[in-house]
Amino acid sequence: MTIESTVTPFPAALFIKEIGRGQKGARSMSREDAFNLYRAMLEGRVSDLELGAILLAMRIKGESVDELAGFLDAAEASFPPLHGPAGEFVPVVIPSYNGARKMANLTALLSLLLARAGVPVLVHGVPDDPGRITTAEVFAELGIHAAPSPQAAEAALADGHVSFITIDALAPELAHMLSLRRVLGVRNSTHTLVKIMQPFAGPALRLVSYTHPEYLETLGEYFTTAAPHERGDAFLMRGTEGETVANATKAQKIDWFHAGERTVLVERQMIAEHLPALPEDKSAAATAAWIRSVLDGTIPIPDPIAQQVGHVIDTARALRQRYPG
Repeated sequence: MTIESTVTPFPAALFIKEIGRGQKGARSMSREDAFNLYRAMLEGRVSDLELGAILLAMRIKGESVDELAGFLDAAEASFPPLHGPAGEFVPVVIPSYNGARKMANLTALLSLLLARAGVPVLVHGVPDDPGRITTAEVFAELGIHAAPSPQAAEAALADGHVSFITIDALAPELAHMLSLRRVLGVRNSTHTLVKIMQPFAGPALRLVSYTHPEYLETLGEYFTTAAPHERGDAFLMRGTEGETVANATKAQKIDWFHAGERTVLVERQMIAEHLPALPEDKSAAATAAWIRSVLDGTIPIPDPIAQQVGHVIDTARALRQRYPG
């Protein structure tokens, strides 16, 4: 017996014809077309051959602001939104998809410092990445394990704990798109989308990082002109090995996007005034032990991270006052 598929194929060739003409000849899609195409990709309505062509074409061409906006609209619509707890602060969203190789991964420290101040913090990311120390691995050494479901993630937030959830549990369709890196050998647009998505139903503060310089202006324009203001604010900075935590030895420039306005919160610093005693061993266990020493006051908080924490607290509080919820 033959079982017929109920999935309606999506005619992607027309889009490939426009975006697949190379970096100089390609034309960008409208926000609506980008939404429809990416939604079809997530729903499995695009053939494998066409899907590979789209991902590679976008990799070569680069996303326009409208394409990024349309893709993100579809990405956020692909999973049920989370609900943050009521309180003094809106939730803070920290994506963690890079891990660290040369420096200690201190994303967990940032998260725990914010949670200690009463800020609901959601960290989402990957559980592991060969050759890198992920935030998930550092969290595990600290006794913080990934929430098995969105409901469990919400419960952790309500209890005042840092909530970590893998992208597989939060948004399975996006996780599948990320997994195609292993097939194609290169990243795709989804790697940018997971760093800028806002998974809450209400407003939140997103901490966003970029690694390639061209994304500074693309993301800056997105948050200024295309991001819905009611979704909350965003901080944008050059990643510390891709992670959205301030470099402990020299502060990065941090731009704040609020209601379509762009403000420089932190200026770029060549080197910190007081160099912290960072762990020489970059392993997850050594990093976790060092973080415990910072949290108990044995080791001072690195100045750039302390400054970042202060700005996040102030902005998350101000957003809650604007959107009482």
